[in-house]
Order: sequence, then structure tokens, then C-alpha cells
Amino acid sequence: MSSETSPLHFEKEYWETNYSDPFSMDCIGNAREHAAYLKYFFALDLISINSVIDFGVGLGYLFREILRKFMPERAFAIDPSIYALERAKSRLIPIVSTMKIEVHNIDLSTWAKDMSKRGAVFDLGLCTSVFQYLSEEDLRFIIPVMARKVRYLYLTVPTDKEIKRMKNEVDFVDPYSLARSREFYLKLLRPHFTVVGRRILESKVHFSDRDTLCSELLFRF
Repeated sequence: MSSETSPLHFEKEYWETNYSDPFSMDCIGNAREHAAYLKYFFALDLISINSVIDFGVGLGYLFREILRKFMPERAFAIDPSIYALERAKSRLIPIVSTMKIEVHNIDLSTWAKDMSKRGAVFDLGLCTSVFQYLSEEDLRFIIPVMARKVRYLYLTVPTDKEIKRMKNEVDFVDPYSLARSREFYLKLLRPHFTVVGRRILESKVHFSDRDTLCSELLFRF
């Protein structure tokens, strides 16, 4: 990782500070709603989601709800934080016996380097509040690998305007988060992904407008 990148291993102090009120956080307090949205989005076009990978599982709330909704045959999750993974694993205990689940203590850059030329393709990837901690150099390497390894990506990342808004409106400051513009992220994503829904990206490696399974071409960009 380059020097621009925040520390890889967000441990106890980070989580207790930034997630002191976890149920007020996006993808935690409303994890069920996120999962339901994805379930019905894909159901509308009869798209099967049989495998899921979470590129930063964190405390595990969203991953758990996604597994409950989709009941995939195969599930994989990574996170650089041992502290977070221990809590995520405890939330997965009630459902681990019903499917094949792997959870690994690695960061996204390491995963991309390991999987760039091998490894399985997943139907759905989750990447929530991760990109803002990665350097531009890392993102330029990671995003093409993600496009090869997932058919659809559920992506959330705060832009510079949202980071400013959180600071001004709720006095929330994440010292590790890098503030970048919407244009910055779209420039990196567009060669590899097509936006097909709110927060939902479709891999250009696996689909084009000629063979996409998403029926509403008006909303592709």
C-alpha cells in the first residue's frame, strides 16, 4: 500500500470511536433494508445470486442480512481488522451451517493481488465504505480485478461533499477517510463497470448492453 493509504488494520480504537453508535450508521441500522432492496432489484429481472463476496465485512451486519435474503451456495468475506472479524463471525454463527462461508483476515489490496489471475467469480460483491481508505494507486489496480471477479457490485463510498456534510451536520470526522469527488470515482469505475441501479454496478467484463440481464437500458450509464 502506498503512503497515501490509511492504516490497514483498523482495530478496537477505530471501531469504538467511529462506530460508537453503530445502529445510526448506514449499512448497519438499515442493513435489512439494503438486503431487501438488492433482493427485489435482482428478482425483477430474474437474476440469480448464488454466490456473494464482501470486500470489507466490518462488523458483519450487512453481510449477515444479505446471506439471510439470498441464501447463496457460496459466500466469502474479507476484512483487515481482526477486531471486526471476531464480531462479524459471531453474527454469522446462526447461519453458517446452512451454506459454505469463508471469512479471511486480509485487506482488499492483498486479495486483489492473490486473485488477479485465479479464483472463482462471484455473482454479487459488496463493497461498503472501503474505497475512501484506499490510495488512487491501489484503486487503479483493485477495480479491474473486482470487475473480473464479480458480475455485480454493490458499492457505497462517501464523496468529498458527503464527508463535508457529515462534518458540518453531525460533527462526524473520520481522520482516515480520503475526500474525493464523484468525478474521481466515476473516472476509475467507468472503464470497468456500468451503473444499473442505485449503488449497483454491473461488470463490463461479464456484460454489455447487448447481453445485459438488466432490462431497463434507459438507466444504464
